[in-house]
Amino acid sequence: MTERTSWREMREGILGRPGAGAAYEAARIRFELGETVRLRREALGMTQAQLAAEAGMQQPAVARFEAGGTMPTIVVLERLALALQMRLTVEMEPLERAS
Repeated sequence: MTERTSWREMREGILGRPGAGAAYEAARIRFELGETVRLRREALGMTQAQLAAEAGMQQPAVARFEAGGTMPTIVVLERLALALQMRLTVEMEPLERAS
């Protein structure tokens, strides 16, 4: 009988492959951006269709973005931020200070 692998061990194995760390980080960023937009949209009581109209987008594009399926450009993020009554701030910091 084989021994089961824990999720942590499996994740570490996958992330140890060449290029996997960068892909994981990109997915994390897409997910966090999409979640931020979704939470703000819901707090404002907006539908995806309403947000799309305000941002000059189509509703399916908003749905894909909120699900973490696309990496937006800065221009798209600015349009979404404006439609959500937010200000977009982009910053860079040294890795030793990043969480």
